[in-house]
Amino acid sequence: MRLNEIKDNPGARKVRVRVGRGIGSGLGKQAGRGGKGQTARTGVAIGGFEGGQMPLHRRLPKRGFNSLDRQRFNEVNVGALQAAIDQGRLDAGQPLDVAGLVAAGVVRRALDGLRLLGDGELKAKLAITADHATASARAAVERAGGSITLIEKKVLEADEFKRKKTAAKKAKSGKKKGGEAD
Repeated sequence: MRLNEIKDNPGARKVRVRVGRGIGSGLGKQAGRGGKGQTARTGVAIGGFEGGQMPLHRRLPKRGFNSLDRQRFNEVNVGALQAAIDQGRLDAGQPLDVAGLVAAGVVRRALDGLRLLGDGELKAKLAITADHATASARAAVERAGGSITLIEKKVLEADEFKRKKTAAKKAKSGKKKGGEAD
C-alpha cells in the first residue's frame, strides 16, 4: 500500500445536497420545504403541535409519580452470591458489603445501598451488611448459618419534624370528620 492509494471507506464522506439551485436539481425553488409559512422558515419549534388538534401528549393520561430524591439500590440474589463463591470471586470467611461485591465483580458499581433478594440457594456461611433484605433472603442466609446486619438510616431532625407534623395534621382531620358524623 502506498500513500496515494489511501482512501476513505465507502460512505464515509457524504456529499451535501445543495438545495434551491434550480428546477433541474430536483430540489429547486422551495428546496423541499413545501409552501410558504412557518415551516418554510428556519428556527421552527412546533414540537408536538398537531394543527390545533389536541396533541397526543395531552390526549394520553398521566400515570405515576417520579420522586426527586429516589434511591437506587444494588439488588443481589443469594444465588448470585453462592455462584460468586463457587467461582472463587468471593471469600465466605470475610464480611460482605457493597464495596466487597463491587471488588468481586458481582455488581458493577455501588449505588445508594444493597438490597438482598432471596432467589437461589445459599450454602456458604456469610456475614452480610445490607440496607434491606427480603424475608426469604434472610431465611436463606440464616439457614446456611450466616447473619445479616441491616444498616440503620439516619433520620434528620427536619425530616422527623415534618413526619410528626403530617401525622398530627392527619389525626386532626380524622377527628373533624369523626366529630361531624356524630
